[in-house]
Amino acid sequence: MGRPVKFDRQTAVEQVMNEIWRSGFEACSVKALSEKLGITRSSYYNAFKSREALFLEALELYFSTSPDNVLARVDSDASILRVLTRMFKEVCRRRAADPEVRGCMAVNCVAELVGVDETLGPVLEKAVLTSLDRLEHLLRQAVANGEIEDSGDIREKALALQNLLMGLNVMAKVVHSEKDLWAAARQTLKGLGLYSD
Repeated sequence: MGRPVKFDRQTAVEQVMNEIWRSGFEACSVKALSEKLGITRSSYYNAFKSREALFLEALELYFSTSPDNVLARVDSDASILRVLTRMFKEVCRRRAADPEVRGCMAVNCVAELVGVDETLGPVLEKAVLTSLDRLEHLLRQAVANGEIEDSGDIREKALALQNLLMGLNVMAKVVHSEKDLWAAARQTLKGLGLYSD
């Protein structure tokens, strides 16, 4: 019988999340991750089963702390436009404040793995489509609340918001100014008629 693994799993998953966020999934071999965690490869497999399984845990942790996570918990009487505006402002603030200029782990991994990795690609694709559906639902809620009119383009506006969210996370790797990132986001929100102070 093997020795019990002696490390804090939550801390380990957080370390792996940050390593994947910084370097990408493919750069994080089991050997590299084992060394990073200070455990043997055998202990790694006993604790996490596979690199893909650990990635999924790290991705779940990332989603729970991501700035757009607030959209999953919006009260029915909340101003949707205000929630969206604040969320995009927070994305700009967090991305500009990141000294490692990592952008978004999920967006980075979408670019790296969707269409390439048969196990993780579909998970990431589903995450993006779930986010898109959430945005569409919120916009329909904004229509019901009387914040915006239903001009027949709610799905298109949701697509534009998803595009803005993903685009900001990529652009933040090059444009490091919160002011500039927010100017781009604000301009898009205003153009879509979805901006609120």
